[in-house]
Order: sequence, then C-alpha cells, then structure tokens
Amino acid sequence: MPKKNKIIVTGGAGFVGTNLIKLLLKRTKYKIISIDNYSSGNKSNHIKNNRVKYFKGKTIDISKLIKKPKEVKTIFHFGEFARIYQSFLKMNECIDSNSVGSNAVFNFCLKNKIKLLYSATSASLGNYGNDKNLSPYAFSKSKNLELLENLKKWFDFKYEVIYFYNVYGPHQIKTGQMSTVIGIFEDHYRRGKFLPVVRPGTQSRRFTHIDDTINICYLAWKKNLCRHYSIANKKSYSIFEVARMFKSKIKLLPKRPGERYASALINKNLSNKIYKYFGRISLKNYIENFTKKNN
Repeated sequence: MPKKNKIIVTGGAGFVGTNLIKLLLKRTKYKIISIDNYSSGNKSNHIKNNRVKYFKGKTIDISKLIKKPKEVKTIFHFGEFARIYQSFLKMNECIDSNSVGSNAVFNFCLKNKIKLLYSATSASLGNYGNDKNLSPYAFSKSKNLELLENLKKWFDFKYEVIYFYNVYGPHQIKTGQMSTVIGIFEDHYRRGKFLPVVRPGTQSRRFTHIDDTINICYLAWKKNLCRHYSIANKKSYSIFEVARMFKSKIKLLPKRPGERYASALINKNLSNKIYKYFGRISLKNYIENFTKKNN
C-alpha cells in the first residue's frame, strides 16, 4: 500500500494557494503538488522548495495530471473562478472551472479515498442565502455545496468546507480583471491614482487577512471533523470606509450586476452548522502600515 505523503493544492500559484503552501511547508512534512491553469495564478508565486511541484493544467484533467493518486492524502481545492462581476463577463469560464472542474476533483477524491477541503464563499450566504443566484459565480459555488451535501449522503464522502470573506494580504492580485478590492486600492495608491469605488459605495464587507484565513484552513484539516467553518472579520466596513482609510482621492464607478450589499454571518447552511471563527488581524492597522511604508 503506497504511503499517503502528498497534498494537492488546486490554485497553488494563486493568492490563497501560495500562502497555504508556505504554511504547509512550515507545519508539515508532506510533499505538495500545485495544479493551476494560471488564469489568475502567476509563476512569480512559485516557491523554490524540492517538496513542491507545480503542474499547469485544468482541474477537469486532474486524473491525467496525477499519476499516483493513492499517494495523495488531501486536496485543498482552491482553484476555481473566484470573482462575482467577472463571472458575468466570462460565464462559460466560470462554469467550466467551478462546475465541471470541481466535479472532476470531487470524483477524483471519491474514487481514491482522498480527503477534500473546499473553499466556499460568503457570496452564497448573503441575504440569508437568498443571494446564491445573484451571479454565475455565487450560483456555481452554492450548487457545489449542494452536490457535496448529496455526496456525503450517497457515498459517505469526507470533506471540510471553509467559507472565505474578502481575503486580502501578501500575493493578492492588484491589477487586471481578477484583482481584489484591497489589491486595487494598494496599486492605485502607489501610483497616485484615484481609488475606484463601485456605486453605491455603502456595500459592506468583512475583509479578512490571508494569515487568518489559511490558519483556519489548516485548523480544519488538523481537526478532521467533516464540518463547515467560516473565517471572517468581526467588523465589517463599507467600501467607502476602506477607501477613506488610504486618505486618498476617490472616483465613483457605475453600479455593477451581482453586487452584494452586505456580508452575512449565518449559523447554518443546508443541514450543516457553520463553526464561526474571527480574524485577529485588523484591516485598519494593515492599511495604516501600508500607507506609512509607501509615503
């Protein structure tokens, strides 16, 4: 029987995946395989370590990419299309990644008895779950949770779910269509440009630092209790409030489809209790430190 000495991170060259791999290298002795299609991941995020291998490919091809599945203990499945507004512009890409690709990952885990950690999104929890059809992105993610729920009933599938809330920090994307709010603000601040705020600007988010996020991913993996977890910040800020923390000029942009007006913290999704954790890192302090360094 082969030793299960490998962990797969899909999206391992992206923002969350890169930070997670760094954590896994520090806290475990596993070999790590990254699968990334580099639609938003970047080779500049590659970590030079002989325990890490980077494969370029789609998750739909996971069975072709991984030749020795019996050596894989866990898959952290973070390699999905992960933007709300952009999912209207690239709906086929979103569905291809989040529905078809994720289904391939789920089946790969089932077939080879591999534990799954799946990154869910607060976008599917907004307005007490009523926002799950607000965008192709939210729809695809909520349908994946329904599928996982059924796989648990049908096949006793073992997995953990972690709900992310507007993650920011090192390796975040700062330019292009897949950039994050904090990443965009940092980039525009450095270049002396107006900070773009999508109308109305009063929409609120629970911005959560990447370190807090990946620590809960690791905790869920270590606990191995097959639960749903959320990692958010206790305090929510409007986009206006965040922009003003940079003490820079603001430019209002037209309202966009799929825009959520608040990030909801709920206790249950489908039949699952959500175990809530809160980040320790302050967004306000983070931005203060950033502006001091870049003045």
